[in-house]
Amino acid sequence: MDGYFTRKRVVITDGPAFLERVLAQKLVKSGCSEVTVVRKAACDLSRREEVLRLLKQTRPDFILHLAGWGARPVRAVEAADSLYSEVMMATELIDAACRHDVQKMAILGNIRCYPANAPVPLREKDLFGGLPEASHAAQGMAKRLSLLQARACREQYGFRCVFLVATNAYGPGDAFEAGTCRVIPALVHKFVDAVESGAKEVTLGGTGSPTRDFLHVEDCSEGILLALERYEGPDALNLGSGREVGIHELARSIARLTGYSGQILWDASYPDGPTRRILDIGRAQREIGFRPQIKLQDGLRETIEWYRATRGRLEAATQPKMAATGA
Repeated sequence: MDGYFTRKRVVITDGPAFLERVLAQKLVKSGCSEVTVVRKAACDLSRREEVLRLLKQTRPDFILHLAGWGARPVRAVEAADSLYSEVMMATELIDAACRHDVQKMAILGNIRCYPANAPVPLREKDLFGGLPEASHAAQGMAKRLSLLQARACREQYGFRCVFLVATNAYGPGDAFEAGTCRVIPALVHKFVDAVESGAKEVTLGGTGSPTRDFLHVEDCSEGILLALERYEGPDALNLGSGREVGIHELARSIARLTGYSGQILWDASYPDGPTRRILDIGRAQREIGFRPQIKLQDGLRETIEWYRATRGRLEAATQPKMAATGA
């Protein structure tokens, strides 16, 4: 990425904070003159006038559209609003960008875009081979629609807009609040609590038998920026770890790294979701030289250490202060 981002202006739309942070740091280090992270509360990207105002104010050379990536599963009471927002954000942003001198745009999709019955490992050529899993169908189809729009703008206007499919990102700075939908922070939280409370048993939802693909946030960010610089294809491009990990194995690894030595129980009444999910990253390796560097065990250790240190600081900050008294 030597020189590619020098003196460029980049807009990043509202995605997971820890991914935004690492991307912004890498862009600044690469010489960007300005990086703007767009928060939903400050700019409604589903409204044309607000998108145009954003582009006029920031005059971006590049746009990274992360909004909607990594979001929790949508509840029935918000399904229509969520689908409308997802579709309109991408529609308005892509259309405005291709008409207002944006040099290039990258849209980040997730593994939910793939058909529920797609062959494993998941390959880009199978993206439109069927419907996504029922619980994620609307989100997955909305992201696919943005890929079709990007292709249409490329054909009609020559607009350079690429579509990336990134797997489950994790790492320091991830969201650890109760109810998070990402499995690694949820397991770290659970096992750290168990160690501190002296619990002898930990019960986890599901059977532990499914497999997933986990990519450290540093590697994920590197892949996104490499694609923004080097990838010019009209088809999706996968960004994953290249390693299929069982949830059983993941839980045991996190338990060991946190120091938990008790029993792990599984509650099969919780749904497992798809049996296997791993991305084929062969095209990304060939097209942009993408090769993840951080091993899962190292990334998990780093994440656990960050969580413990951060939680300790937050707890200390909320403790009541004792006034000093003279003897």
